Amino acid sequence: MTDWLPQEHRVWFVLDAVEQIDLSEFYKKYRTDGVGNSSFHPSMMAALLIYSYCTGERSSRKIEKHCQTDVAYKVVTANQSPDPSTISRFRKDNQSHLKKLFLDILRLCAEAGLVKLGKVPRDGTKMKANASLSANRTLKHLEQEIDKMLSEAEAKDAEEDKTYGADKRGDERPEELWDRHSRINRLKACKERLEHQRAEAEKQQQDKIDARKELTLTALEAIKTDTG
Repeated sequence: MTDWLPQEHRVWFVLDAVEQIDLSEFYKKYRTDGVGNSSFHPSMMAALLIYSYCTGERSSRKIEKHCQTDVAYKVVTANQSPDPSTISRFRKDNQSHLKKLFLDILRLCAEAGLVKLGKVPRDGTKMKANASLSANRTLKHLEQEIDKMLSEAEAKDAEEDKTYGADKRGDERPEELWDRHSRINRLKACKERLEHQRAEAEKQQQDKIDARKELTLTALEAIKTDTG
């Protein structure tokens, strides 16, 4: 899949930038003794959230869907697909670490001369050590952007939890549509019903036309009789 994305795609910058950042705080919550449920790799989850949020996607449900259908997301996740609960929980459990990580990544963008990362604009020019006032303004702006992204993601997940239910994505297909054989059988049955409905509708319309014709002919005959 790495051949499916152009080399200038922003996802490569995100992945390379995450490699440069210390993620030790994320690993502290993960057991290394083989006990407990398996987890997705913290660096992958962190890169996934950074890429998603910085490109404007806040919904954990839609992020999961992107992981299943979008090449860039598949590259980030190595073709894995964390469910919405896992994505949301990772954000909640690592809120403070994510803020610092986002800030470090965005500052790397600034220092590298990248004007914006996805939909996150940079306020100011390339930071220099002796430009403390400009750096402070830029830092404050970035922190505000990060807080906004995380709060929007939390609000979006809460809204969709309420709308669809905590364990539902909202676009699930009926189980009988998962298997191709049962899916084709259902589609054939639906097609037959639709054709029957169409035939019935056409018959009803034709009956109305015939009835109007009959009424018109009767009226004409009555007129001829009266005038004759």
